[in-house]
Amino acid sequence: MTARKCGDTLEPGAFSLKTMLFSDALHSPAETIAAELRDYPEWHRGRTRYGVWMIPVDDPALLDYIASVQDRLADMLYPMSQRQAHLTVFVCGFECPECVMDDDFSQQQLQAQINALHLARGTSCELPLASPDSFASAAFIPVGDPQGRLATWREMLARESREVRQAAYTPHITLGLYRRVVPAEIVRQRLNEIEAPAVSLRVESLHYTTFDVRQQFGPLESQYKLTWMHHAHRAKGRPHSQCVQP
Repeated sequence: MTARKCGDTLEPGAFSLKTMLFSDALHSPAETIAAELRDYPEWHRGRTRYGVWMIPVDDPALLDYIASVQDRLADMLYPMSQRQAHLTVFVCGFECPECVMDDDFSQQQLQAQINALHLARGTSCELPLASPDSFASAAFIPVGDPQGRLATWREMLARESREVRQAAYTPHITLGLYRRVVPAEIVRQRLNEIEAPAVSLRVESLHYTTFDVRQQFGPLESQYKLTWMHHAHRAKGRPHSQCVQP
């Protein structure tokens, strides 16, 4: 059994084998899926820490935008006050000493991924953001990858570990999981009233983080951080891995 997700949300409250977006009226889900807030022992099977590579959102302007959209959709979404806003880059799986189940992730695999990323060279970058959209389980901000930066990092990570995934990768920043069932036409109407962010997503570091699977919306704890160079300026101290120039 692998991680339960709908689209690319990390919470086990919903599941889908393919990505369907409400912006695609022809193939849109008929309604949202209300997340069930409970423990999922059939998913974690006694394992407690789940690992992902992610890009944190640190820009105050973007954080303010996210908070304002969450406020406007608060009647439909669960609050995510403890979960830092972020873009998931690669889903690793449950941290384990050795891989036994198909969604286990070992320290050896993590180190191999870190070594691969350290071979990269480049600079910090920015990723464009679009107007909010939604999976059946969660509303989100779409993130563009015009230079193929995310695709390059994901390819490097995938060489060392098979990603836990049941749907095509859709770069996004999650706004929240749905607390109730909402018809598709209502979701589209509400989202169409919200303008796109006026800023982009600044990428200056890539983090390997874990969270306690028994705490839905619990905090992400950074275990390893790779920092990109700022254009021609080299960071002082120990060398860091850098953004890959495609």
